[in-house]
Amino acid sequence: MPSTHPSSATAAFFDVDNTIIRGASAFHLAKSAYQRKFFGTRDILRFALIQARYLVWGENKEQIDEVRNRALSLIAGRSVAEIATLGEEVWDAVLSLRIYPGTRRLLDEHIAAGHQVWLITATPVEIAQLIARRLGATGALGTIAEHKDGFYTGRLNGDLMHGQAKAAAIVELANINDIDLDESYAYGDSLNDLPMMRAVGHPCPINPDLRLRRHAQEVGWPIREFRGRSQRGAGRGVRTASWAGAAWVLGLVLRAARRRLQGR
Repeated sequence: MPSTHPSSATAAFFDVDNTIIRGASAFHLAKSAYQRKFFGTRDILRFALIQARYLVWGENKEQIDEVRNRALSLIAGRSVAEIATLGEEVWDAVLSLRIYPGTRRLLDEHIAAGHQVWLITATPVEIAQLIARRLGATGALGTIAEHKDGFYTGRLNGDLMHGQAKAAAIVELANINDIDLDESYAYGDSLNDLPMMRAVGHPCPINPDLRLRRHAQEVGWPIREFRGRSQRGAGRGVRTASWAGAAWVLGLVLRAARRRLQGR
């Protein structure tokens, strides 16, 4: 439970996917982008193969780089306004309905206590800032795609906001905003959020995966579980979302194949 004593020098840092929002926000953005013909079925299949490798072997730097580079190439030439509009539509139709009520209450408690509240996520910064505004948070740090004259170039500014980059980002943010990290809080769901949580005095996993849960138990960190009973169990929610995404991809492929056959 956050301190009830207001303090502008205290902050709460929240991961987004599976911490605030059930599932991966990027999946719903990609689905909406596909429906608007930003990219084709072949690109969806490529992302599905990357996801399958993750399920079998876990995450690695090569996989992260592959996803980053491909995603950047897909938005190259698109306008910032177009992506912002897409984000607004996805928030209203999908993401706003997938917020964990428990995490929302916790976030609101930090706001009521006078704490700064920041979202720290690998999600594109434009989408992260949109979610922060809708939740009444102070702001958001996310992955920054370079743009020039209002259009994306297909390159990245800085690092993907992931792993150690999250910790570096909140340390820099603390220096700029005079935040006392020893008195601050950090919330995440996976071992990739560990550097961020180690950077504050009050780390707390939310809906943790197996590895983060094990680490939290070993070091005595509190754990918050906001998933429904049917979703509980380490990694189950992530695997469910992944297989649901795979099923959606398969449906796209089958429909595309059917259309080609009917056109002959």
